Amino acid sequence: MEPIKSFELSKEYLESLRESIGIQDNNFITESLEGANVADIAAILDELNLDEAIYVLRLLTPGTAADILIELDEDSLVKVIREMEASELAALIDQMESDDAVDILILMPSKEREDVISYLQEKEKSANILDLLRYDEDSAGGLMAKEFIKANQNWNVVQTIEEIRRQGEKVEKIYSIYVVDNKQHLLGRVSLKKIILASSDTKISDIYEPELISVPTHMDGEEVAEIMRKYDLESVPVVNAKNKLVGRITVDDILDLIREQSEEDMQAMTGISADVEESDSVFKISKARLPWLLIGVVGGLMGAQIIGFFEDGLSKYIALASFIPLVAATGGNVGIQSSSLVVQTLASKSVFNDTPWQRFIKGLLIAVVNGLVLGAFVFSVVVFIYGFESIFGLTIGLAMFCVVLLASFMGTVTPLVLDKFGINPAIASGPFITTANDLLGLAVYFGVAMSLLKL
Repeated sequence: MEPIKSFELSKEYLESLRESIGIQDNNFITESLEGANVADIAAILDELNLDEAIYVLRLLTPGTAADILIELDEDSLVKVIREMEASELAALIDQMESDDAVDILILMPSKEREDVISYLQEKEKSANILDLLRYDEDSAGGLMAKEFIKANQNWNVVQTIEEIRRQGEKVEKIYSIYVVDNKQHLLGRVSLKKIILASSDTKISDIYEPELISVPTHMDGEEVAEIMRKYDLESVPVVNAKNKLVGRITVDDILDLIREQSEEDMQAMTGISADVEESDSVFKISKARLPWLLIGVVGGLMGAQIIGFFEDGLSKYIALASFIPLVAATGGNVGIQSSSLVVQTLASKSVFNDTPWQRFIKGLLIAVVNGLVLGAFVFSVVVFIYGFESIFGLTIGLAMFCVVLLASFMGTVTPLVLDKFGINPAIASGPFITTANDLLGLAVYFGVAMSLLKL
């Protein structure tokens, strides 16, 4: 085998790495991974089996191994930390910021988590981690890191620079220096530029900016994300009920949250009931998909019952059966369009958004316009192209109009109701709304046919 001398995110390198692990060629492993991005290394380790991944991690420096651990896929991460001794994992957590450490520790049972914390070298980090574990993981308190740089308003520039050097050792990225009073109340922020340009005896109170956006510990992560997006913030300070500075949230943390929630919404919209990935086992993926598929099958069987109920009418007008797919497909499409728009609006809430009642009226007007256009179009095709009687064309056209109205109503109201009860409204954009509209659409279709065609 001719070894690859440098890291490359490819199948060829993966095979070379596996061979090197098998023959314990530690020099190749460490030299080829040196300088590689930790996210790329994590992607490679996700492809290795558990023993191989841990073997590689143990060859790397604690700082690099800790950074890779943060980037691992959650399934791989859980397997790795279960295999590690408490003292070994604690050595890696000592290298992390508190928020990243908590993200790993919450994946462990309480007893094992306490064992790891007891091995941490820094007592301050232990206290910070225990403090963060009190908060809900999707709240501002759960997202924040306890490592940040602050300056007292009474310090001069020289004192502040010394403190920045001291505090900065524990902070991976410096976005802002927050200004507090003697009781740790958040007052504002001061930029590094102002500190550098100010004279040595200038007090922070004379150069800091009091206008500062902060978030409370209990604020939901989605609201924090919206604030940071709206005001283009790289970081935001977190305060407690007494306005005391307790942490900061960086854009990296928010991007992770947005990605996770987008994946959850996408899976909910496609009818997957659990958090799964393509790399998961066949059983796990099947288990996540089956519930909504079974609901869809049950809905189809109920649809068959509805059609069977109108069997006598169908025997008189066989042509009615030809238009069942048209009605069902249109109802499903309209419902998904309506629900998707409402879910999108709910995801980006604003004080200027319409009230639920205004949304309903607007959705109804849109449905009337679409229903009239589609109904008229179907009537014209059925009568003038297919050559059916006008009464039959009117039946299909009116049924189409009614189905569009009903599907639009369901697609608008369902996500609003789910959101009101704290249920993810994205569920309304998937198989749920499609199955419901299929059943209701069939009932309306045959109901109109019975009335107009005297079945």
